[in-house]
Amino acid sequence: MLSEYLVQIETIGLNLFFAAIFFFIGMAIKDVLDQGNVPKIGKIAVWTVLFTGCTGFIAKGIIQFLFESGAIN
Repeated sequence: MLSEYLVQIETIGLNLFFAAIFFFIGMAIKDVLDQGNVPKIGKIAVWTVLFTGCTGFIAKGIIQFLFESGAIN
């Protein structure tokens, strides 16, 4: 039974891994920004870039899911 769902388990595991990586990157960036006394505009720029990357990754996953499920031809 496990072998039937192996691809789905791998996909979920990979997505959780990437979510954890984004979380740890965010924590590292927060620590660097706090210790470096970065001005407010710099912090806004850094977080904007980080969240744009996360949003792109999530959008890619949704689009890939829609293509694979046949919702988009």
